[in-house]
Parts: sequence; structure tokens; C-alpha cells
Amino acid sequence: MIQIQHLYKTFETKDGKVEALKDINITVEDGDIYGIIGMSGAGKSTLVRCINMIERPTSGTVVIDGVDMSELSEKELRNIRRKVTMIFQSFNLLMQRTCLRNVCFPLELAGVKPDEAKKRALELLETVGLPDKANAYPAQLSGGQQQRVAIARALATNPKILLCDEATSALDPKTTNQILDLIREINRKMGITVIVITHQMSVVENICNKVSIIDYGVVQETGLVTDIFADPKSEAGRRLVFPDEKSGELEVPEDRICISLSFNSAESTDAPLIATLAMEKGVAANIMAARTKTVGGKEYGKMLISVPDDGKSVDTVLEYLSDAKGIKAEVVDLDKAREEAEEETEEEVMSDDE
Repeated sequence: MIQIQHLYKTFETKDGKVEALKDINITVEDGDIYGIIGMSGAGKSTLVRCINMIERPTSGTVVIDGVDMSELSEKELRNIRRKVTMIFQSFNLLMQRTCLRNVCFPLELAGVKPDEAKKRALELLETVGLPDKANAYPAQLSGGQQQRVAIARALATNPKILLCDEATSALDPKTTNQILDLIREINRKMGITVIVITHQMSVVENICNKVSIIDYGVVQETGLVTDIFADPKSEAGRRLVFPDEKSGELEVPEDRICISLSFNSAESTDAPLIATLAMEKGVAANIMAARTKTVGGKEYGKMLISVPDDGKSVDTVLEYLSDAKGIKAEVVDLDKAREEAEEETEEEVMSDDE
């Protein structure tokens, strides 16, 4: 288990102090694939480097399996880092070494005998699907293959935790999916806890079971990926999950009312929801905005619809959906949404001015 408690990180710059992380509190259970997501500059990469103490926090604690990392000496940290390994966006392979010797490298540092190190490295190259690349050099490999070698190297010391810092950001979508599938398989077969740092919600949706959304150095929201994808509570979460949705900008005729539908593990059917409402209940509903996704036969996401303000349509829709598993429906206060949108815009302008 990883417990991050009241963690702060401040950097000294020529322009003064910069608070990169502010009161971070996160718990990662054994076996999780835990996502930490945020836009560029949010503080997520600083956070992951604080976990293995590459960056020392200004204050707060990182406790791994009951051990407070901040209390360890550099020698003790080097030993711990064999169990808390890391892969990076840029792969960080040693270009003058073959793939085999790259994977052997951490074993050499750990004092493993050459024959044993070679045997272990060959097994890991097999695990990541590159048994034929043992004698190739990184420059001869594609980006995806280089990342596979980096993963094999990270697994060499039998770690309990794998930290992935934007590990797929430099890869094309197809290769990204292959690497994520590999990480998922490693998590399942080896029981390794994985922390994924990313700015891509698609990566979190694909592989993670839990997520923390970080913005301006603060954790804005934490929970199950399915819950947050279905109904993000924070503004940062809504920007990431529904980047095209701006309820404050929606224009709804005065004779209609807006209803928000949140889908969280809702049963996916061939019958369109809005068409079914119209046919079965006679409600003339219009789709104003929608972002949903089917995962494993379940629907996740959000939809905004408008219905006539006739004194019965809203009640009909809410009653119709009350028994629907995985769907939450509620009336949207557009005036409030517009006020919040205006406040957010003012905050962004003030932040830019600063």
C-alpha cells in the first residue's frame, strides 16, 4: 500500500517560491492500476517523483508498506527503488548497450551474477514480446519496442510497484494500446501495483481502476474511474472528461427544461434512449450535448437533454429513469451553470494576469 499524506513540494526559483504540490492525500491499494491525471504543469510528474524520493517533498509523508520514505538514507532509498521502479516517456535506454544488456543493467547494479542476470533478462524480453531483439540496439527499434525494453528493465529486480510517467505519450494510438495491454497483463499476472501519470483521459479509461485528478498542484477529485467518468464533480474533472461540454453556454428555449443524464455502468441496448422516451412516453426530448462510451457492454458518460416545460414531461422522464440501473437523471439549473462558468472564466483571467 502507498499512502501519501499532506504532501507539499515547493521549488525555489529566481522569481520566488513556486508551490508545485499542495496538501496531497492519496492512498493506492496493492494491485491497483492507479491513474494520476492532469494537464501540463499540474504537478503530476513532480508527484510521482516524490513517491520514490527522486524529488524530496518539502513536507508531508510517503509511506510504502509501512515504511516512511522520507526517513530513509540514500543507500536505503537505492534498495527501495529496486522494488519501486519507473518507466518514462523518453524510454531512457542506454544507447550503447544491446537490449539484453539494458535489461541486465539493474541486475548488475544489484550484484547479480552475470549468468543469472542474462537468464532473467532473456525471460523478461520474452515476457514483453521481444525475444528476438536481445542483440539489437535501441536505435534499431521502434518507439513501442523501446518502451517494451524499458518495461523489461523495470521488471528485472522483481518490483512491487511500477511508476509510469507519461509512458505512452510519445507513441501512436495503436502502439499506446499495445503498451497499455502489456502493463495490464503484468499487473494481472505479477500482481504489481501500477501508478500511471498521464494527461490523456483515454489512457485512464483504458487501463486504470482508480484515478486522482490534479490541477494547479491540488488533488481536485479522487475515486473509481467509472464513477468519475460518469459524473465528475470538480471543474478540472469536467474539463478532462467532457472537454466539449460547457453547460453555461447552452441556450435552451424558455418553454423547455434541461435534464442531465449520467451513465455509470448502464446497460447498453440497441434501442436509443431518447427515441424510446418519445415512443413509450410521448416526451419530445432533444439531445443538447452528449459524451458517452460503451465499455464491456456498459455505458459511461453524460448526456444533456431538453424537454417541454409543460408540468409533466420532467416528472415523466425522471420517473421513467428512476428504475434504470446505472443512470442518474437530474434537472440542470442553467442560470447557476452560467454563473459558475462566468466565475471560472474570471478566475482563469486572473490566473493568467498573475
